[in-house]
Amino acid sequence: MPKVLRIINRFNLGGISYNVSYLSKYMTNDFETLLIGGPEEEGEQSSLFIPQSLGLKPLIITEMQRSINPLSDYYAYKKIKKIIQEFKPDIVHTHASKAGAIGRMAAIHCGVPIIVHTFHGHTFHGYFSPFKTRIFKAIERYLSRKSTAIVTISEIQKKELTEKYEVCSKEKTHVIPLGFDLKRFTENVQEKRKDFRKKYNLKEEEIAIGIIGRLAPIKNHFLFIDAFEFVLNSANRKIKALIIGDGETREELTNYIAAKSVTDASKKNLKENIIFTSWINEVDVALAGLDLVCLTSKNEGTPVSLIEAQAASKFIISTDVGGIRDILHPDCGLLSASEDLANFKANLLLAVNNFEEMNAQAGIASEEVIKKFSYTRLCYDMKILYKKLLNIE
Repeated sequence: MPKVLRIINRFNLGGISYNVSYLSKYMTNDFETLLIGGPEEEGEQSSLFIPQSLGLKPLIITEMQRSINPLSDYYAYKKIKKIIQEFKPDIVHTHASKAGAIGRMAAIHCGVPIIVHTFHGHTFHGYFSPFKTRIFKAIERYLSRKSTAIVTISEIQKKELTEKYEVCSKEKTHVIPLGFDLKRFTENVQEKRKDFRKKYNLKEEEIAIGIIGRLAPIKNHFLFIDAFEFVLNSANRKIKALIIGDGETREELTNYIAAKSVTDASKKNLKENIIFTSWINEVDVALAGLDLVCLTSKNEGTPVSLIEAQAASKFIISTDVGGIRDILHPDCGLLSASEDLANFKANLLLAVNNFEEMNAQAGIASEEVIKKFSYTRLCYDMKILYKKLLNIE
């Protein structure tokens, strides 16, 4: 049976952890898989419960960190080389940037016959200075040339990487969308909704607007706060905001909200209407309790929160970045350009004032979304690619 070494950046809560876990668990009839990766970082929620709930026992590379650290990166590289030499994989498949760099370098130097890398996003816009970005693109071009295949998770992402940033060739780039177990977003919805809204003291007539994800500059929660403040004082409905997640900008965001809450006594108090929940593992419970879902990122790959929101029949208000247009069903949301506050405000106000009608149309489209982004489809697509690369039936 062919062996696959699957390498993830780190086991932090998010879509990558789910996808590598499903691929490691549900391809065992055809491939023997070893899953390795770094630990979560400060301010992040560990996702080890995901592979462990599937009976997997990942190996943790403690030196694998999100930030660039030459010493830690070297030790991570040495450990991965040792694992490759002992496990002797036929395929090394890396997921996301840090794992992609260190993992592929180790695989190249160990002579692994097939090297695959999945871009779950990219860092070529909105993350670093132009000088650093040029360096990262040069590194990625080298690694892509040495890779047997590149996987992108949307057609838009493939076009960006092959045409706009020119970091990999079209010939070796394959589109395989993400896949999840989305049935849980359709089960026991009323019971989950009741529990969630009771926990956060949400009244039945209040429209709960959620934004889910890491609190980091690239996620641009400030735009969400500004838009919510506008709608809070403009809509003819009662609304509450829930910021679900944690991270480096939390203190800055809370200070921003506090400052806004005292500037104009004629407006509704912003601080009293925004709830920080930190991380929530049971995102199906959270989505059952929410009414609308927002995303305000400056850059994205394929945000899992929006796939899950559609499966839960929630209408979405988002910035039009990365692969979002590829995953958002036209009946499930409204898009505005990155950092276009005026348009985002207008879209959020429209959704709030008409949320029953918009959620109803999102509910009709949810079946199509669930089918498109199922983990069974993901595993089937990946099996076909692996067998093609291995030249086996």
